[in-house]
Amino acid sequence: MAVTIEQDQIGILYREGKYERFLLPGKHALPIFGAKVLELHKLALECKPAKGLALLLKDAKLAELLDVIDVADHQIALHFVDGHFQKVLKPGKTAFWNILQKNTFELIDFSVADISPNIHASILAHAELTPYLLAINLASFQKGLLFFNGKFQRVLEPGKYYFWNGPTRVTAETIDMRQQQLDMAGQEIMTHDKVTLRLNFVCLYRIADPLAVFQNIKEYEKQLYIQLQLILREYVGMLKLDELLEKKEEIGQFILEKLKKNAGSWGLEFLGAGVKDVILPGEIKDILNKVIEAEKRAQANVITRREETASTRSLLNTVKLMEDNPLLVKLKEWEQIETIAAKISSISVSSSADLLQQLGKLLTPAK
Repeated sequence: MAVTIEQDQIGILYREGKYERFLLPGKHALPIFGAKVLELHKLALECKPAKGLALLLKDAKLAELLDVIDVADHQIALHFVDGHFQKVLKPGKTAFWNILQKNTFELIDFSVADISPNIHASILAHAELTPYLLAINLASFQKGLLFFNGKFQRVLEPGKYYFWNGPTRVTAETIDMRQQQLDMAGQEIMTHDKVTLRLNFVCLYRIADPLAVFQNIKEYEKQLYIQLQLILREYVGMLKLDELLEKKEEIGQFILEKLKKNAGSWGLEFLGAGVKDVILPGEIKDILNKVIEAEKRAQANVITRREETASTRSLLNTVKLMEDNPLLVKLKEWEQIETIAAKISSISVSSSADLLQQLGKLLTPAK
């Protein structure tokens, strides 16, 4: 009996259930006696004989045509054909024909989460590897804290990272490194003179040491909020209402200096702080408005008295000048005539009498 083996095939011949020999591509004449089974294999595919791989490997010549990889239970293997990645091999013994292609393998210890830098990123992005990988993406304003089985490993800078998704549990805590704002709204605080008011306060900060923030402080935002409350109450409690209103701009600086003392252990960098609003009770606000109104009236009276004094002093100086200078008196007379003439149609005066006396008679109302 004649059989033909194609160029991309190899034949495995069994006689009466036992392996007999292999057949390379070409025409072959088989004896007609005995129960025969011819098993054809594609040379480009994995070798999966029906009777098991161990049986074929006993044939030394056939074994030379196979590339065998034995993957341990804690390993996976990357299979490359002619330098191109093909697939992931799971634990076990696997064989590939080397007649038409060159097979290479890279064993990976799957129990170690870190990936060798020798594995190119394009291979890691292959869909075949997706079930075996854990990807961590960090934006440009983020850092990550990497943990293996809950134990801290290192700080990750912005970028994309891959880890083997094996028996080692990989987790990452993402930290936002941008400037952040903590708002305290409507804080009721009593001043030294027992006036209860409300403050709106703001604090600007950013994370300087992600590991310190994560390991040293639980829920750092809540603790920072409480710390701000305590410092704010301490400062406001030392001042009377008038002093507080005068030193409102100094509150932020005082609190900022207090916070910076703990900045190193907290892992935070404090950038600014300040009072946005001081909200007074209604009755206190009315009293302050009245006080301000009285102060403004007093200031207005002072200004009025100052102007009257200046006007009187100026008038006195003018009189003294007129006493010493008759020509100045005449000039003043003509100024008065000009003023009167602008308001009446005609006026007659006699040169025999004093000009000011005549003007006085003209301006005196008739009885």
